[in-house]
Amino acid sequence: MSTTTGKPFGGGRTGGRMGAPTKPNGGKEKTPLSTHLIAGGVAGLAEALACHPLDTIKVRMQLSKSRKARGLKPLGFWATGRQIAARETPLGLYKGLGAVISGIVPKMAIRFASFETYKGWLTGPDGKITSKGTFLAGLGAGATEAVAVVTPMEVIKIRLQAQQHSLADPLDIPRYRNAAHAAFTIVREEGLATLYRGVTLTALRQATNQGVNFTAYQQFKKWALEFQPKYQETGALPSAQTMVIGLISGAMGPFSNAPIDTIKTRIQKAAKEPGETALSRFVKVSSDMFKNEGAKAFYKGITPRVLRVAPGQAIVFTVYERMKRLIDKAKASFDATYDE
Repeated sequence: MSTTTGKPFGGGRTGGRMGAPTKPNGGKEKTPLSTHLIAGGVAGLAEALACHPLDTIKVRMQLSKSRKARGLKPLGFWATGRQIAARETPLGLYKGLGAVISGIVPKMAIRFASFETYKGWLTGPDGKITSKGTFLAGLGAGATEAVAVVTPMEVIKIRLQAQQHSLADPLDIPRYRNAAHAAFTIVREEGLATLYRGVTLTALRQATNQGVNFTAYQQFKKWALEFQPKYQETGALPSAQTMVIGLISGAMGPFSNAPIDTIKTRIQKAAKEPGETALSRFVKVSSDMFKNEGAKAFYKGITPRVLRVAPGQAIVFTVYERMKRLIDKAKASFDATYDE
């Protein structure tokens, strides 16, 4: 099935000057790379502020081992969240937010910009791209953001989230005080390479996530536009519809790679051991999980992950589309003023 690329995320405008040339075939204007960078960065910031507590709960659930060892039933999603808030104050749910904010803005900017770049390479002479091409572009975007930003950001974030100190007690001093201190301590004590621990699994997770996410989102959007011809000229759906489509497409990725995410989290939380290789770490962590906790352990944290990723993607796509339209309007206004 083919989809057009003229309006990949809300479409450009037709006619007049917009700061971007029209296609030779008279199709829709190509959105400048700077627009994808800015809109993606703002969308990432909005997602982080809204959804970080769910990510902290997910990480704690994935790292939980003590209750199983004592013969107790592992805490569920709500119980884990209540425990964090009770022991560490509600601000404990925002541990690692600094690392996320410092990384998610460039992550989202790189995600959307690289996706559009790869998609441009895979677009046919007729200006159309197949669903397979969209999936491959999503895979490439996910792998790119994983190597460039996500892996070091997540190593720091997970180390901060794993600390169970109370933010209300000034005498309860954690090992890592903030994202910058965590990065400095990790590099000083374990080496720069530690920040890239689990990079292969992270790239695999991000690639599959974005491959599924972008393909599903664009296909759902294509169907919505076909069903509602009044929106086809601009290619921009109402924000409520964009949010629903983003929510559905965002929920599809986590179910496809939950074991990868859990193993990755365990690997990135652990300190470096002498003589250990990436393969030996993977084998050790995965075999220990299966032996001591059972197959269900690979899906620990799936509930908060879906609850975090799905609404997160709904926010990302909605804010991204809105920001893109605002930037287009600002450019149009500037061009009109400049022409006068």
